[in-house]
Amino acid sequence: MVYNSIKIHLRSGEEVNAVAPVIISASRSTDIPAFYAKWFFNRLTKGYCVWYNPFNRKPTYVSFAKCKVIVFWTKNPEPIIPYLPELDKRGIHYYFQVTLNDYEEEGFEPAVPKLHHRIEVFKRLSNMIGKERVIWRFDPLIVTPTLTIRQLMAKVWYVGNQLKGYTDKLVFSFIDVVGYRKVQSNLVKETSLYTKSTVEQAEFTKPQMEEVLEDFVKMRDEWHKQGWDLTMATCAEAINQNDELKDKYGIEKNRCVDGELMEKLWSDDIELVYYLHTGKLPEPDLFGKIPEIPSTYKNLKDKGQRKVCGCMISKDIGMYNTCRHLCVYCYANTSKELVLKNKDKHSDNSESIIE
Repeated sequence: MVYNSIKIHLRSGEEVNAVAPVIISASRSTDIPAFYAKWFFNRLTKGYCVWYNPFNRKPTYVSFAKCKVIVFWTKNPEPIIPYLPELDKRGIHYYFQVTLNDYEEEGFEPAVPKLHHRIEVFKRLSNMIGKERVIWRFDPLIVTPTLTIRQLMAKVWYVGNQLKGYTDKLVFSFIDVVGYRKVQSNLVKETSLYTKSTVEQAEFTKPQMEEVLEDFVKMRDEWHKQGWDLTMATCAEAINQNDELKDKYGIEKNRCVDGELMEKLWSDDIELVYYLHTGKLPEPDLFGKIPEIPSTYKNLKDKGQRKVCGCMISKDIGMYNTCRHLCVYCYANTSKELVLKNKDKHSDNSESIIE
């Protein structure tokens, strides 16, 4: 993946090469708003952070110098809310992907705040920055031997009724068990629902998926009748890789890092719009005039993500095994023990989330 490259100076005085992405993801790998908000804004002040490749531990220096947009992923945005005016001052745009599930009874998300509190924080954030910048995720969908589809969809219906009018979009996905050994291991270890030989049964069958999709359509239609024009979309689902569900169900293929949404929200930011069309920031001519924005769009799909992912290019600055929500279905945590061990390696003043 190609980013702008610039020279930066570290706190030691050493000069190094750094990538300077226009869009930063914070983060698919951990919950920066919930656990690392102070660290993030410390790094923003310093002008850069360090990201370590999870496979070879090679460091990448990430500069904020060219950053125009930050996409936040979180289950608890409350700790970062007081810091957001700083982004506004700097002219950096942002929006949130907020996962708001209800697995309290099942214990799948043992360290997230209580549901009623998360709902109130979601509303507060929506009122603060606008409903179009706070996307609701019920993600992943999980059924178990003790949690039926009817019970699961009743949970979605309840949460949705609390969020009515506070968001424009609901994104969902089905739990991916077969593709992630970490998920299999944690479901077996942290719940009493599965064994090594039965854990793959947590995957949805095609008839189960169809039942869920039909229920989503009924919910959406009812909410539309009530005046809530909610859009629904799947995230990185093979069944919707080419928007197959749009004609049948009216359910879109989501793009979490979404250039179309960015252009809609910040159409007056000419530099950003130019980038979204071309993949590069504009270079003013001798008289300071920015080149005309082309009517076409360059393919900016993030090739570092799965084939079924619809996201455009961004640089993720999160690190695996650092999310303290300890969700049993998480693909980014190897084990609870490793997360707690890494907690001791974090400092709000360090260059990376963990050194």
